Amino acid sequence: MKFITLNNGLRMPQLGYGVWQVPEDEVTPAVSTAIEVGFRSIDTAKVYKNERGVGEAIATSNVPREDLFITTKVWNTDQGYDNTLKAFDESLEKLGLDYVDLYLIHWPTPEYDDYVETYKAMEKLYKDGRAKAIGVCNFNIEHLQRLLDECDVTPVVNQVECHPYLQQTKLQDFCQKNDIYLEAWSPLMQGGEVLDNDVIKEIARQYGKTSAQVIIRWHLQSGRIVIPKSVTPSRIEENFDVFGFELTKEDLEKIAKLDRNERKGPEPSEMNNR
Repeated sequence: MKFITLNNGLRMPQLGYGVWQVPEDEVTPAVSTAIEVGFRSIDTAKVYKNERGVGEAIATSNVPREDLFITTKVWNTDQGYDNTLKAFDESLEKLGLDYVDLYLIHWPTPEYDDYVETYKAMEKLYKDGRAKAIGVCNFNIEHLQRLLDECDVTPVVNQVECHPYLQQTKLQDFCQKNDIYLEAWSPLMQGGEVLDNDVIKEIARQYGKTSAQVIIRWHLQSGRIVIPKSVTPSRIEENFDVFGFELTKEDLEKIAKLDRNERKGPEPSEMNNR
């Protein structure tokens, strides 16, 4: 495993395991498998409705709590200062933990204009030591800039949709200039057509790897945190087996040309679901 150091000095595994769309009754064995394989970073959220199952996997693992990096998120309906503090307590209870390593705003929902107050509540959680780091998801540059202007603590990460067909180059450049790591959700485009892309498949053939492994390796070498998801034990293991090879500069240039600005999920400025 490779670790990165966040802007507050906290070390985070660069490769993590995501549990979006994993049902509560499936998430405990899936997370247990991920931990057994070697994953130490687990990414969940209140809206996933599987925090309790994640907590059960943590509790029954043989890995000390301090060696795990647990992320969860505040959902859109819980935004606002007091609501955020309450939602955090609920997530912590479900997870069965005394603290989380990273707490994120799930979406900016700009129509409601609550994300600054939400973030200020998260700053309190951070200062109280109940969240070891705080950050955001799905924030565009204008949303990030407002937090930088109006809040005290710089987000450590911005978790956004990112894959070879949506490379987020301008957003990552802005984040790097402000010491914020870009974290990729849907890094394999939800198992979509990018896995069958001829360029990706040819690179994979050269290394004796799968398309998924090549794409995860591309994320890592591009300086992003990445959280692939699978409930299939063999694929969980496959997604972790990405440290024994390295893509060349030419490989990276070929993948860079695949960018289409093509999303699977919503545009953050338009996502205001509550």
